Amino acid sequence: MFEARTSFQPAIFPNGHLPLDVRVEALLFVAEEPPTIAQLARALEVPAEAIEEALNVLQERLRERGLRLQRQRDRVQLVTAPEIAEDVRRFLGLSGGARLSTAALETLAIIAYRQPITRAEIEAIRGVNCEGVLRTLLAKGLIEEVGRAEGPGRPIRYGTTMLFLQHFGLHSLADLPPLDGVTMEEPAL
Repeated sequence: MFEARTSFQPAIFPNGHLPLDVRVEALLFVAEEPPTIAQLARALEVPAEAIEEALNVLQERLRERGLRLQRQRDRVQLVTAPEIAEDVRRFLGLSGGARLSTAALETLAIIAYRQPITRAEIEAIRGVNCEGVLRTLLAKGLIEEVGRAEGPGRPIRYGTTMLFLQHFGLHSLADLPPLDGVTMEEPAL
C-alpha cells in the first residue's frame, strides 16, 4: 500500500508570479546543464542572495520527496534521491553498472578530499603512476580538469564532477565522511 499525500500549492503573488523557490525549481528542471547561481539570478532578475535563500527553501521542501538538490561549487541541479536509486534503475531497465577498481577508488578519494589536485600530487600520495586511472575517471565523467597549477609546466588540476556526487549519492562535497586531519569545504576555483 502507498500513502497518499496532499499536494503543496504555492501561493501566487499579486503580480502573478509564483514564489522564487518554485521558479528556481522550474529552471533547474529544464536546465540542460547545472546552472550557476549567477545564471539563475540573471534569468529571474533577482540578487544571488535571493537565489541562495530560495535554494534553501527548495531543499527543505524536497526533503520528503523523490528529488534532491545537488550542489558543486557554484552550480546546482535537481537529481533523484539516492534512496530510490534501485527503483529508478529497475524502472529504466539499467544494470548496476561497472564497478570501479581499487586503484580508481583510491585515486577518486584523493581527488575528492584534496581537490583541486595535480597528477603529480596524486602520484606522490599513492606512490604509483596514475595516468591510466585518471584517463578512466575522466572517461566515466567522475572527474574533470578544473584549471592549471602555477609553476613549471602548469600541470592540470583535477576535481570531481556533479556525476561523482550523483554516483555516490552526495548532495555536495560537504557530505563526504570526515577524514582525520582533513576538513572539507567546497573548493574555490
